[in-house]
Amino acid sequence: MGTTYKTLSFALTTQTEICAALGERLKAQRLSQLLSRAEVAGRAGVSEGTLRNLEVKGVATLESFVRIAQALGLSGHLESLFVLTAPRSIEQMEQAERATRKRAPKRRVS
Repeated sequence: MGTTYKTLSFALTTQTEICAALGERLKAQRLSQLLSRAEVAGRAGVSEGTLRNLEVKGVATLESFVRIAQALGLSGHLESLFVLTAPRSIEQMEQAERATRKRAPKRRVS
């Protein structure tokens, strides 16, 4: 199909632009699979309005986004999101070592 979307470098865009781009990509995937909004919404267990808002405005809950991605057979693409990578420099190793703390320090009451 002739449906295309803009390729953005997410490193240089706002969260609104990233959300809109992801919505456009899901729409392009849906159209390439020749699926209607009603079909995908039904498979995903979301309303057509939710799917339309994601495709047009880039607005949806994270759960709806994941449901729609699964309905389109794209859940495998989610596995690589935010995976910790091995440090490449000494500075990154030191940062990773400092980042292992799980909680903020307790506040001392004077």
